[in-house]
Amino acid sequence: MVTDPIADFIIQLKNASAVGHKSVVLPYSKLKHEIGSKLESQGLVGSVTKKGKKIKKNLEVELLYADGSPKISAVTRVSKPGRRVYKGSKDIRTGFNTTILSTPKGILTGEEAKKENVGGEILFTIK
Repeated sequence: MVTDPIADFIIQLKNASAVGHKSVVLPYSKLKHEIGSKLESQGLVGSVTKKGKKIKKNLEVELLYADGSPKISAVTRVSKPGRRVYKGSKDIRTGFNTTILSTPKGILTGEEAKKENVGGEILFTIK
């Protein structure tokens, strides 16, 4: 049983890209699909598609590489089940890392959350 599906999702993406896989198939959830779509819009992963029907739904994520090295090299889970981390829009750091947040307006990157002037739970950062 997985106690933290978001951490499992991002670690599977990181591990699969470190080994050189072209894609990874994961159990489907709406939250994982939203996060995958956000990573796709940021250019960190390729296509994110839902496979299967009803009970046997899976999420297939195509992994991207730049000059043979994976686009997702380091992932840090910030907010965990035992310790949630929330930040206001003014406290969100932007820069070299891509920060993914869960906000009242849905899953957003740190830059989008600052533009929308909305805070939320910091899920993870990707280098």
